[in-house]
Amino acid sequence: MEKILAVYNSRFSNLHEIKISPLSRAYTFSDSVYEVIPFYNFELIAFDKHISRLRNSCNALNLVLDFKKTTKEILQLISESNLKNGYVYYQVSRGVDAIRSHIFNDNLSIETFGYVVEHVFKSQKLKVMLCEDLRWKRCDIKSTSLLGNVMSMNNAKKKACDEVIMHKENILTEGGASNLFFTDDKTVFTPSISTNILPGITRELLINEIKDAGIQVIEDEFNINDLKNAESIWLTSSTKGVAQVSDVFDLEVSLIEDHPLYLRCNKIFNEKFLGGC
Repeated sequence: MEKILAVYNSRFSNLHEIKISPLSRAYTFSDSVYEVIPFYNFELIAFDKHISRLRNSCNALNLVLDFKKTTKEILQLISESNLKNGYVYYQVSRGVDAIRSHIFNDNLSIETFGYVVEHVFKSQKLKVMLCEDLRWKRCDIKSTSLLGNVMSMNNAKKKACDEVIMHKENILTEGGASNLFFTDDKTVFTPSISTNILPGITRELLINEIKDAGIQVIEDEFNINDLKNAESIWLTSSTKGVAQVSDVFDLEVSLIEDHPLYLRCNKIFNEKFLGGC
């Protein structure tokens, strides 16, 4: 079995050696949040922004986390892994109940868990499927409660799709594990941040960099008809980078492969954060 370095409640060991109680509220209620922190060529990507988003998620659930300890554990995972490129998954739950109960005991001790794995950052072309957004109304919280995403993405898998683009009554939200961008010949469009959309770190980084390069970005409310007129569609995330969509299942759209505006934006992002890969 591959040895994956992990940490549980500040104790480091191999992932397969970690034992977690079935009464963890992460298990029984998804009463937990998480963060995925990428690193490339031994350098963390937007580490402070990821920690800030984790802090916001914890605050939304009133989870009191020792962020100095968390930061130290994440850095130690990366350092001891000796991996050049990869990511850390880090999860925070409210703790372990004495017995399952919707109403939690205020004296529970915060439970933390994380691991580090290697990841290859590479160019991707994704086939996606449109689907109704089944998720709850606080998708701005990076909660481990991802059943809606899981259901939609596995339904898409049956159609030989890699990802989904979700919408609420035709209003575009985001991907199953990504943020959404699309373009015409000269402008980049993306749904504006709301409680229906996770504020993606890669999304933010990309917007800032391409705006600095003089590219127009419009953040607004868009619908499926707007997507039909797109020349190029992309999805962004910490592990996908900027991945172009090659085909949208069951939607009439004429996408231009390797669209010039996509190539320019992808190059800007890669040169800034991924060493030009």
